[in-house]
Amino acid sequence: MSSLDDLFTTEEQRQDAQLEKVMKIPISEIHEFNNHPFGVRLDEDMTKLIESIHDNGVLVPVLVRPDKDGKGYEMVSGHRRMFALEKTGANEIDAIVRELDDDQATIIMVDSNIQRENILPTERGYAYRMKLEAMKHQGKRPNITSTQVGQKLNGKYSVELLADEMNATRSQIQRYIRLTYLVKPLRDMVDGIHEDGFKIALNPAYELSFLTTKEQNELVDCITTCLATPSLAQAQELKRKSQSNELDETMMMDMLMSDKPNQKEKISLKMEEINKYFPKSYTPNQKKELIIKLLGDWARKKERSQER
Repeated sequence: MSSLDDLFTTEEQRQDAQLEKVMKIPISEIHEFNNHPFGVRLDEDMTKLIESIHDNGVLVPVLVRPDKDGKGYEMVSGHRRMFALEKTGANEIDAIVRELDDDQATIIMVDSNIQRENILPTERGYAYRMKLEAMKHQGKRPNITSTQVGQKLNGKYSVELLADEMNATRSQIQRYIRLTYLVKPLRDMVDGIHEDGFKIALNPAYELSFLTTKEQNELVDCITTCLATPSLAQAQELKRKSQSNELDETMMMDMLMSDKPNQKEKISLKMEEINKYFPKSYTPNQKKELIIKLLGDWARKKERSQER
C-alpha cells in the first residue's frame, strides 16, 4: 500500500524533500567530530578568517550529520568556520545536514582538512590513521587478503590507496601514523609545541614510537633532566634496547648525556646539581634562559674590569 506521503504529495515534492538544503542551526546544537585530529588554534590564519567572516559571513556552509544519540548534530566539515563565526558573536550557522555512517563521515572529515597549511605532524598522523581504518572498514575482505597494513581494495592494500590519494609513499603514511603511538609530551616535541621548548625530528620520533609507554615516559623525564633530545642514531639504539628488553632509565640518561656525532663540544649539567639555585616553579627552559643571562652579565662585567 502507498504511504500517506505518497498519497498526498506530488513526485516533485517528494524529490525536493530528498534534496540537501542549507539550513540555519544553532551553534550550541553542534558538537565537534569524535576524536577530531585537527586542532583549532587562534593563530594568524584564524584571525584572518574571523575578520573575513565578520565582513562577509560564512561563504561555504558547514557539513554536519545528525547525532546518533539524538543530541543535536556532529560537525563533519567546518570546525574552523564555526569557531571563527562564534568569535564574531553569532549563535547560528548555515549548515548542510547529511546522513552519513561513521566511515563516510571520517573520510569526508579528513579529506576536507588534510590539504590545509600548518597541519602539525601528529595531526597528520592521526588523520591518516583514522582514514585508513575507515577505508579498511569499507573494503572488508576475507582474512586471506588481510595483513597488518590493511585490506586489499581493487588489488591494492588500503594503505597503498591512501598513499596514492595523499600523493605520498606507503612508508611516509606509516611513519606519520607511528607518531600517534607516542605519549603526549613526545608528540608535543615533534609538533614543536612542547612547553619547555624541546623538539624532536620526525625520523627519531618514528623510532621512539616503538618504545613502551613506560619507557617513553621515562625518556621524557630524562630529556627534562639532561636538557637534550635523542639523535636519530640514539633513537634507533633506544628502540633496539627496548625490543631486546635491555632498556632502562639509567641507560637513557647515559645516552643523552653523551656527545652526539658531529656535535660541537658541550657542557652537561645534571639538574640535581643546579635545581637548588632556582625556584621550584621554574621550567627547564626558564632555567636555561636565566643561566645564559647570568653568563652574559658576568662576561660584560669581566670586560669592564679589564678595561680599567
